[in-house]
Amino acid sequence: MLKSKTFVKKTRSGGVMKIVREHYLRDDIWCGSEACTECKQESTVLQKDACIESNLCSYPHYLIPDTNVVLHQIDVLEDPMIRNVIILQTVLQEVRHRSAPVYKRLKDIIHEKEKHFYTFTNEHRRETFIEREPGESANDRNDRAIRVAAKWYSQHLKMFESDTDGLKVVLLTNDQGNKQKAEESDLLVYKCEEYIKSLIANPELVDRLALSSDDKNEITSSKVLFPEHLPLSRIQAGIKSGSFLQGTFRASRDNYLEATVFVQGEGEDSTEVLIQGLQNLNRAVHQDVVAVQLLPRNQWVAPSSVVLQDEGTAKDDDVEEEEEEKAVTEAARKPTGKVVGIIKRNWRPFCGMLNVSQIKESTRHLFTPADRRIPRIRIETRQASTLAGQRIMVAIDGWPKHSRYPNGHFVRSLGGAGEKNTEEEVLLLEHDVPHQAFSQAVLSFLPKMPWAITPEDMVRREDLRHLTVCSVDPPGCTDIDDALHCRELENGNLEVGVHIADVSHFIRPGNALDKEAANRGTTVYLCGKRIDMVPELLSSNLCSLRSNVERLAFSCIWEMNHEAEILKTRFTKSVINSKASLTYAEAQMRIDDTTKNDDTTKSLRGLNKLAKILKRRRIEKGALTLSSLEVRFHMDSETHDPIDLQTKELMETNSMVEEFMLLANISVAQKIYDEFSECALLRKHPAPPPSNYDILLKAAKSKDVVIHTDSAKALADSLDVAKVDGFPYFNTLLRILATRCMMQAVYFCSGMDSDFHHYGLASPIYTHFTSPIRRYADIIVHRLLAVAIGADSTYPDLMDKHKQSALCNNLNYRHKMAQYAQRASVAFHTQLFFKSRGILNEEGFVLFVRKNAIIVLIPKFGLEGTVFFDGKDKTAPNLVYDEEISGVSVPAPDVGPQAKKPKLDQ
Repeated sequence: MLKSKTFVKKTRSGGVMKIVREHYLRDDIWCGSEACTECKQESTVLQKDACIESNLCSYPHYLIPDTNVVLHQIDVLEDPMIRNVIILQTVLQEVRHRSAPVYKRLKDIIHEKEKHFYTFTNEHRRETFIEREPGESANDRNDRAIRVAAKWYSQHLKMFESDTDGLKVVLLTNDQGNKQKAEESDLLVYKCEEYIKSLIANPELVDRLALSSDDKNEITSSKVLFPEHLPLSRIQAGIKSGSFLQGTFRASRDNYLEATVFVQGEGEDSTEVLIQGLQNLNRAVHQDVVAVQLLPRNQWVAPSSVVLQDEGTAKDDDVEEEEEEKAVTEAARKPTGKVVGIIKRNWRPFCGMLNVSQIKESTRHLFTPADRRIPRIRIETRQASTLAGQRIMVAIDGWPKHSRYPNGHFVRSLGGAGEKNTEEEVLLLEHDVPHQAFSQAVLSFLPKMPWAITPEDMVRREDLRHLTVCSVDPPGCTDIDDALHCRELENGNLEVGVHIADVSHFIRPGNALDKEAANRGTTVYLCGKRIDMVPELLSSNLCSLRSNVERLAFSCIWEMNHEAEILKTRFTKSVINSKASLTYAEAQMRIDDTTKNDDTTKSLRGLNKLAKILKRRRIEKGALTLSSLEVRFHMDSETHDPIDLQTKELMETNSMVEEFMLLANISVAQKIYDEFSECALLRKHPAPPPSNYDILLKAAKSKDVVIHTDSAKALADSLDVAKVDGFPYFNTLLRILATRCMMQAVYFCSGMDSDFHHYGLASPIYTHFTSPIRRYADIIVHRLLAVAIGADSTYPDLMDKHKQSALCNNLNYRHKMAQYAQRASVAFHTQLFFKSRGILNEEGFVLFVRKNAIIVLIPKFGLEGTVFFDGKDKTAPNLVYDEEISGVSVPAPDVGPQAKKPKLDQ
């Protein structure tokens, strides 16, 4: 049976187009129930004995949730106890349009066999399809479609009542109008909450219910604490007229009463609006997209110099901060505004700890998220005593204007706080690192073992197995991306080769393995653990350039003179056989040992000599040598706990490998841009805006050192001469601070940008080619280069600059999150290391000074922490804060004109 759907659509040019869609109706769409003998089903999903212990439903039953139940109660639906659920096509389509994350979670549940979730295409079954009536809203039509499908199911299953102990269907809805109409149609219908509360075997499932609007009102005070959010129509009109700005809300880690809103402008023209005070923050949560209104210029303020954590005080905090901003200079003031509305909530489930209420028998408690930028969340739970001391996940349901905190619900427990596995899980969840096991669909695209290089492979590649190639990596590295060689040619010049694992040979565009790698974006290295971007068979075996095995590679080969000047460059797919897998220390020992003179050692010495010239030339051009503290843990082989900790020592060989990787990346960047000027995937590092250097300049000024920041070269040169007598570590501290002034390096598509410059490397063009096992960007670059040299065929997405640009956005996000996750892992293992160490005396340096705290760095352990001044201690000296240099002074006793003030500064 064929139906036609006709509607008119406005075109871009302003015309009107009539669209007719054919809609097929059928009689042979299965009900999916094991109990049914009527439908000619090849397979069934819904069980015959669909028993779940309930006070309301003592009979076997299937559940039909409406759209809002799925959208708001997805945490409940994911529980293993909830089984035998019918997801109507109407509901699935509405969820898809309204929430991509919930839609993905719902699809994942449907694919879980043991959950018995069945998708019924009610919009194409003749008896359950309905037309929209005149004057009926789309929402009301969909509610009616859900009721019609539920009615059909209950009548259909009645035919098999004698075989099924009275199997029924139960409609779940929280819409009072929908519930009433369902009851009038003699349907079994319950509110989601009353049904979940009726489940005898699993009372804690109630905690996972998202709050309904009735509940939200019930647990808030009558006092209005926040201004009303403007409706979307007013916000859109305000943005169009220029009275409001749209941007991403970024809460401060250091002060819970402060945030900035990042407003994206045209090209590089972006601004940040400062927001201070609870009223002005107006219930926005970190990463929400918000509308802000700028305050009059005379109300603009400077960023706060106070470190302020939310102690959960009941009073209505506001950013008076003891009138601290009275004497702010005009230059320090920033554009300041207030949040007037929320355009898009970016809430996710948050990890953290429960603060159990002091009131006995109370079911309302505050939850403190692990991320300091997220406000505390008020939840209802009956299992507080069990959850105390555990890491748990909580989701926000809403934030009424009467409530000091947002309301939410318990999602699940992750395990005991402080336990290594639990904290690792928290760390991965909080940084949105995909870490589930690779699915069967992904693994199905791996090569079948035993694998070997075929004669067909050899025909299309250059045979470089005779070359003395070796790899140099950190100790314990199994995912070896790169290998090198250097040899003298007959004409007296040198041939240098960088050989990179040919991962794109194994991962073909568009398959499940490729999509998974693109989503993960990067391998994440935690202390003692690695979350791979590609399955281990590739990362640690077939793609890893291990010694004494034949491997497929993508080679970049230069002919150079002895002054490291490039005379020729060529790229080729190849086969190599690495002669040695060395650590940085082993390679260094070979270079330094004058008794060794084998081919590998000679190759390493040649590479090292050229690398020194390349580095010197790079620094002369203005490349920056910055510093960041990295620590290495020595793990106990059985407990995997850290037993020793030391800062990483860099050797000449680290620099040697780095120089040739940089050179290969630059050579490849130029080649792919020459061939594909519109769709080359490149990497740039924007120059920091002058205000970024404030912390560095203040630190230098405190020791009467001058730093020039007009260009990368000026900065590099002034850092080289920035020395203080008797304070040898000062230069390293300045380089650490300079690192923090830098912008994030980002991937971009050449056809979508005009500024390609890499500030830190002082290079006009750059990309990533050398680590395809652990970075997806490099796989795309390999594909572009392969097409450029005729070694592989292209595909549409590779040449689509918009798709390339969207991919870059995901890669930039994943790389940033991986970086943060690695730092968090180091911080956690440092805590583990100190757990049994007692009090240690170590040298520390003051990095920053705030009005009520100092931030201290302990270089030996790479540790950074905040030390608060105790304002409650009346015997402590009264500290005077100097905004000019970010310093505090202790006033000396007044003993005449010679009295000096000791100064604590950067």
